[in-house]
Amino acid sequence: MPEFMKLRGEEALLAHTGELIKSVRKEFVIVGAGISAWPLSPVCAGLLRVLETNNGHVVRKLLSPVALADAKYREYLHAVAAGGPQVRIAATPLPHNTIVLDRRIAILADRNLSSNREYTVTTAPALVGGIYALFEAAWESATSIATFLRGEQPFLDAESRAILRALGSGITDENAARKLGMSLRTYRRRVAELLQTLGARSRFQAGLRAGALGITD
Repeated sequence: MPEFMKLRGEEALLAHTGELIKSVRKEFVIVGAGISAWPLSPVCAGLLRVLETNNGHVVRKLLSPVALADAKYREYLHAVAAGGPQVRIAATPLPHNTIVLDRRIAILADRNLSSNREYTVTTAPALVGGIYALFEAAWESATSIATFLRGEQPFLDAESRAILRALGSGITDENAARKLGMSLRTYRRRVAELLQTLGARSRFQAGLRAGALGITD
């Protein structure tokens, strides 16, 4: 497969990448910008459902909040998450629909939702790596679907989540501050702010609260 390829329409996408998609071994990532983020023809929908069954690989699905506007789709996502895949809702709208396969291949769809939409497929390591890094950043600040729908999720940015992980690791404040690239005073101030955000009276309670909300991973 060439490092960069443009494809027009579902049939061309399946002809060139269908077998690659089915051959995922380690991780399948899908980013959806809206309710109809990906084509829902029987063939494409069936292929995505096979991957979402999590047959020995990690499945992560990141969606824009608008994807939850449809009640039937919400039920579908609940069923997907119950089957093993991780489903999160992004903190902000997502600009593009993207699939990443085993961190080796990236597929981006344009915003045209017709069956004749254009897809960009790349295996270039630098491009795939950059796309995956952007996904990781969005995933880090996203919320699990169950927590999002309960409306219990306080917004925590990437730095707050890093502080939570530092608290849970048991390292000293000095080491945590150094690891996160901030002064000890700033780190302790951020910890205090985090406790207030989570409604916790102690660091231990903050860890329990974060775990209950599903925002520690």
